[in-house]
Amino acid sequence: MRDDKFCNSNCPFTRAIGTIGNKWKPIIINVIATRTIRFGQLDAIVPHISRKVLTEQLKELEEDGLLERIAYKELPPRVEYKLSEKGLAFLPILEAIKEWQGKFEIVSTIDNN
Repeated sequence: MRDDKFCNSNCPFTRAIGTIGNKWKPIIINVIATRTIRFGQLDAIVPHISRKVLTEQLKELEEDGLLERIAYKELPPRVEYKLSEKGLAFLPILEAIKEWQGKFEIVSTIDNN
């Protein structure tokens, strides 16, 4: 769910967090990356997300201009998603976050025996 207080802030950083600031949006953007993907594929790949929440997040990403929804007029109906130019521009930021996590991640060495 989007927090309009964040999205309407005077601070650019706060507005950015309002746009991509929940746990699901960066994961969805990372999964889509440079490909075109259908809802069912996303649902199968994104872990532990309900179909309702996935639908809401995709709608918000589209409204915020990070995602393009392509609806085909055929039977049965087919919808695909891909990142917009704005969404693609966010991928290097996600890569930097992954590198940061990898650099500072503490790997557990607990013996499970």
